[in-house]
Amino acid sequence: MRHLKKFYVKTYGCQMNELDSDVMTGILEGRGLTKSYDENDADLLIFNTCSIRDLAERKVMGKVGLLSRRDKSSAIIGVTGCMANAKKESLFQKLPHIDFVLGTNNIHNLNQVLDDVLTSGKQAIRTDDQFTFELDYLAAKREDKVKAYVSIIRGCDKFCTYCVVPYTRGPEVSRTPKDILEECKLLADKGYKEITLLGQNVNSYGKDQPDWNFLFHDLLYEIDKIPAIERVRFMTSHPVDITIELMKAVRDLRTLCEFVHFPIQAGSSRVLKKMHRIYTVEQYLEKVRLLKEIVPNVSLGTDIIVGFPTETDEEFEETYRLLKEIEYSVAFLYTYSARKGTPAMRWRDDVAEEVKQQRLQKLMALQDQIYAKQRQALIGQQVEVLVEKRSRKNPAHLKGRTRCWKSVLFASEKDLIGTLQKVTVHGYSSQTLLAELS
Repeated sequence: MRHLKKFYVKTYGCQMNELDSDVMTGILEGRGLTKSYDENDADLLIFNTCSIRDLAERKVMGKVGLLSRRDKSSAIIGVTGCMANAKKESLFQKLPHIDFVLGTNNIHNLNQVLDDVLTSGKQAIRTDDQFTFELDYLAAKREDKVKAYVSIIRGCDKFCTYCVVPYTRGPEVSRTPKDILEECKLLADKGYKEITLLGQNVNSYGKDQPDWNFLFHDLLYEIDKIPAIERVRFMTSHPVDITIELMKAVRDLRTLCEFVHFPIQAGSSRVLKKMHRIYTVEQYLEKVRLLKEIVPNVSLGTDIIVGFPTETDEEFEETYRLLKEIEYSVAFLYTYSARKGTPAMRWRDDVAEEVKQQRLQKLMALQDQIYAKQRQALIGQQVEVLVEKRSRKNPAHLKGRTRCWKSVLFASEKDLIGTLQKVTVHGYSSQTLLAELS
């Protein structure tokens, strides 16, 4: 059987995919392989994919497709992640030169699949629809030594009509509190200062296991007891599952950052109903009001889709007005793209691409004004920064983030990476605050 020596992993998509790539890196290094950062220097190429938006899929298809035009390579090529679950065997038809397809629920099968390909010379596929926690997250090999992602729940039960996640990652499965806390303590022992808890809907944690009597806010209180952890973040949230208990945890816990990703998706209740978001604009705004009342210094993030089927000009203006009213500190703005296998795929995509782009640009211009206003208000203020790394462009400068997710750049020759520092903001460039040590 042929022996592999070096592997290359290219990750597309969300933080969950990044963590999955870290787990695969751990598996492959445990197999004796060495990680390469040059695809031309590796005999195993893995493309860990995203299927949430059409652009993400097209990037993957274009990149992997290019490999078939090169001189015949002896490299084993695998496609993993959400595209693997969404497209399954059809990937072999579209990309006949790939050797294996591995779904999000089958990462633990990576060694077995590689052995099958190497011994038989034939293509292999594993794409289970449901996830079981056979992953060894403790063996994940992370490059970042300050911040770490920790998976607490996989899958989603919400079935928004535009979203492929319930079909690519399956139903919600919560990881046991014991395993999560063990991993968090191990990371703390290794010197990690910030942990981001991951899930398609983190605040559903524990609801699939009623016998535990242990929900998301309970988990946050337990993690907060780990002395060496300085900061805890979480993403992504569904507004329906953001509870008063969670809001109070954001207010009260030492480690929990005052930033909540609170995705609205659209500012029209009719469009939200068509999206199957299971809340109205009024219900959403009431939760925002309550959160700001309980945590006055909270910052909010959001996702917004423009051009959803049947969205009218007036409904888009409702979204515009809501964005202007709330003034999110982080906003991910997108145009709608139909995803195969979702209920929305059955509807006519009746908003012209030109109109979608006009709406998107209008929202982006407004959000840029909001960013500038927020950053201007911070000039002269002292903020706490977790120092993450040195700037690539100017190694004499350090980069980090505030508790509320603002990016900060400041000069220092000292080795401060992994420490909390007080800095005073004196300006900003684009979305980065410029500061100096206080």
